[in-house]
Amino acid sequence: MDSVRFNCKTDADLWMERELYLTLSVGDISGDLLTVLIQVLTSLPLTTSAAEGVSTLDPFPFNMTSENTLDDEDTFKILIATDIHLGYLEKDAVRGNDTFNTFDEILKCAKQNQVCVCVCTEVDFILLGGDLFHENKPSRRCLHSCISLLRKYCMGDTPILFDVLSDQAVNFSNSKFPWVNYQDENLNISIPVFSVHGNHDDPTGADGLCALDLLSSAGLVNHFGRSQSVERIEISPVLLQKGSTKLALYGIGSIPDERLYRMFVNNQVTMLRPKEDQDQWFNLFTIHQNRSKHGATNYIPEQFLDDFLDLVVWGHEHECLINPSRNEQRLFYVTQPGSSVATSLSPGEAVKKHIGLLRVKGRKMNLQKIPLHTVRQFFIQDLVLSEHPDLFNPDMPKVNQRVEAFCQEKVEAMIEEAERDRLGNPLTPEKPLIRLRVDYSGGFEAFNATRFSQKFVEQVANPKDVVHFIRQKEYKAKVKGEEDVDFGQLLSHSSTEGLRVEDLVKEYFLTAEKTVQLSLLTEQGMGKAVQEYVDKEEKDAIEELIRYQLEKTQRHLQQRGVLTEEEIDQEIRRFRESKKNTAEEDEEVQVALNRAKAHRIERGEDLDLSDEPDVSMDSDEDSAPPPPTRGRGRGGRGRGRGQTTARRGRGAAEPKPAGRARSQKASVVNPTQGRNIMDAFQAPPQRPSRGAVAAKSYTDEITIDDDDSDDVSFVKPASRPTPASRPTQRTSSSSSSRRGSQSQSQSYRGVTFDDDDDEEDFDPFKGSSRSGRR
Repeated sequence: MDSVRFNCKTDADLWMERELYLTLSVGDISGDLLTVLIQVLTSLPLTTSAAEGVSTLDPFPFNMTSENTLDDEDTFKILIATDIHLGYLEKDAVRGNDTFNTFDEILKCAKQNQVCVCVCTEVDFILLGGDLFHENKPSRRCLHSCISLLRKYCMGDTPILFDVLSDQAVNFSNSKFPWVNYQDENLNISIPVFSVHGNHDDPTGADGLCALDLLSSAGLVNHFGRSQSVERIEISPVLLQKGSTKLALYGIGSIPDERLYRMFVNNQVTMLRPKEDQDQWFNLFTIHQNRSKHGATNYIPEQFLDDFLDLVVWGHEHECLINPSRNEQRLFYVTQPGSSVATSLSPGEAVKKHIGLLRVKGRKMNLQKIPLHTVRQFFIQDLVLSEHPDLFNPDMPKVNQRVEAFCQEKVEAMIEEAERDRLGNPLTPEKPLIRLRVDYSGGFEAFNATRFSQKFVEQVANPKDVVHFIRQKEYKAKVKGEEDVDFGQLLSHSSTEGLRVEDLVKEYFLTAEKTVQLSLLTEQGMGKAVQEYVDKEEKDAIEELIRYQLEKTQRHLQQRGVLTEEEIDQEIRRFRESKKNTAEEDEEVQVALNRAKAHRIERGEDLDLSDEPDVSMDSDEDSAPPPPTRGRGRGGRGRGRGQTTARRGRGAAEPKPAGRARSQKASVVNPTQGRNIMDAFQAPPQRPSRGAVAAKSYTDEITIDDDDSDDVSFVKPASRPTPASRPTQRTSSSSSSRRGSQSQSQSYRGVTFDDDDDEEDFDPFKGSSRSGRR
């Protein structure tokens, strides 16, 4: 006998810890009576805990109901989604439109939310949990598609049925228009979109802007949850009210996990609460951080969050775990919608993708998961060759051919399974993603993966990486200076999956020997600089961080008054250790990034949101008049003397100072790089600082430019220095040659040097003048 089983709880039953089960025979009940009974059951309150005074959640309390009884004037309907990654592989011929098609489906679900067969209503607003864009600088095509879809689905004349009660100037303080977009008299918004930024589209540069700020200025997205302080974070909620339901929307954009972890430990994160009727607010929190543990402090434990929260929407993690899970320590629920596109071929991405429709009424909630149909199918399997001794043996003849044939059977089986699942769903893309991970440990050899993948070009969407070979253990021959660094294990499949460049840098220095350890920078600072270089193309991030740290260390040593080399080494180590895991360390990285941004602007390489290749612009220094062609040892005559002209003019026995010889590519060079720490403090303190001198390469010569030229007093270029001011080892022929060439070249450089006895300490033209007559 077919039956329908209802599991529902009333407040009285919860007090008595009893459940009410109703088992009804469908054959004994007429259709009208069954409809009335369902309506009576659905009119019961959602699951609440009167004893604890906080809401609890049954994600699917009624499996067969017409839920229009829940959609009244007091119920918030919120569509939640995270990690959409617009623009991922947009230039791929097969997968280029995947993210845009799925985003279209998500917005369409918000516009035409099916309440029942005959009723369609819009949601109250959309909540995005970060990483709307995949790139920090999305292309013009990506921005155009995003704006077009938001305008298509989120603009209209439908009235907004909830009010904002909080101070919007505080909630949207970083916006030029500090109010919600639907209250703008120049815009017609039917579905507001609230979003925090993720780690892919986070604010960068001197102005601290991101792609979401462009959408915010256009009136399409309400960007909230930004924090500009590295010392303390105060999260002020967006207070919303619909009918009698009050919703406090908290959010925090992506922050480096280790920094946020440290701030939570030091009680530097505060979540503000309404002063009145605190127990009547439903508290919803959106966060974009690591949820799973990737290191000692490289994640955010759920226990760090406040216990007054009711539901946490967790972004950044791509595995879809949208069914809310209860944290038994803090007594709130966590939902992890996951990404809407597979950005890596890992097992977590193979889980079916969903978004969620959250209903909130009073302190009660209900979450309905909605499957996404436009997501490309993804199937992944693991194959361990050593577990099939009856089929494969490393000593067998032609074992590679047998392994390849077996792998082909596995891939074809996954393709057939994808075709069966796609039947009846025309929205699903035709070609699936297939990944076969082959563990060839135990003496087996890997076959040609590229040639193997080409067999499935017309059947899969990733023909270049269908098969992936892994080993349980990797061994690497020791190299001098790297005896303790096992790069094989460091870069193995198990350790790099989901690992960031910053983590690899830290792992390297943790396993490296003392001779290759950092002396000025911290591992975290260097890791973040490398991460910025890799993720956001901050080409000068590492150089500026080293330069800034060197300047800061020199000032510290001057203030301490250390003189001997041993004291300097000890003080440098103490100074370096004192900054580890502090806000000062984060500030140094931020200063270095701002400097790198400033240098990029000076060179005409400012941020460009287009997908076109950047056109290199000449800097202001390039517009200076060309150097004279009559100078000794310069110009076109020296092209055959060496690979770069920076090496010309140096004696065979004279060592080449570090940082002085550069390639012909123009770059900013700190002159202190050519001197050690001891030399940097032997110069008299009253001499002018030369820290602003920068070396540039024009065609085949090295010139010196002083950025602080306005504050430097110059002497006449034609004046000849007195013989007493010159070192004794310089010959009269050398001085004669310098008299002619220096007067011409320095007049174009705009830099001269004082005629004092200390010039020998640092003279950029020392080598050139000595070799001018060679």
